[in-house]
Amino acid sequence: MSESFLNVRGLQAGYGRAQVLFDVSFDVKPGQVVTLLGRNGMGRSTTIKCLFGMLPALGGEIRIGGERVNGLPSHRIARKGLAIVPEGRQIFTELTVEENLVATARNASPAGSQRQKASWGLDRVYGFFPRLQERRNNLGWQLSGGEQQMLAIGRALMTNPSLLVLDEATEGLAPVIREEIWRTLDQLKQDGLAQIVIDKNVRRLMDLADQHYVIEKGRIVWSGDSRALRASPDIVHQYMGV
Repeated sequence: MSESFLNVRGLQAGYGRAQVLFDVSFDVKPGQVVTLLGRNGMGRSTTIKCLFGMLPALGGEIRIGGERVNGLPSHRIARKGLAIVPEGRQIFTELTVEENLVATARNASPAGSQRQKASWGLDRVYGFFPRLQERRNNLGWQLSGGEQQMLAIGRALMTNPSLLVLDEATEGLAPVIREEIWRTLDQLKQDGLAQIVIDKNVRRLMDLADQHYVIEKGRIVWSGDSRALRASPDIVHQYMGV
């Protein structure tokens, strides 16, 4: 267990009287890309909310760098090396691109974590996304959907995370922008940044990720690497409906 940056064991959670997660367990090692697969409403986004302390766990355990984080507030969990690119982007629409990027920037490295090759600052983000540099003085609401998604990723990277979580990062984008986002995630993997990715494009996920976990009705019902998933088209059809 100490080899993994993130350990989730027997996670349970819900909303009011409705329990959504019953038994979710998975690991993310430093530099590893992991997916959470399944249909909408099966518990993937609820799992992410629990990781970030936005929803309290009813049972089970979450450990980051070996430290139990159940019950910690979101800001303390983020400081341990987690960053999120949320569904719907959720940028600050009344701030400029550059103000969005520096709003949550941090340079500290979580203790005991394995970091990518270089730290993230404005210059590196602008080098990664030249369009953001061109638009750095524009307000968030003036950006296209693709530019907003780049900004959401850049903002998360400015926290210098050890684990980047992306919830439907390509949803609703034009095909050419989606391809750019996939290339971005591949480059981040090459740079050694661990990721948890939720997305509907199973083909691209199999190209990107090291390990896949399928969630059905709040439980992990299948796990394996991309080779195993490609060899199991019935799993894709049964649990993802594609």
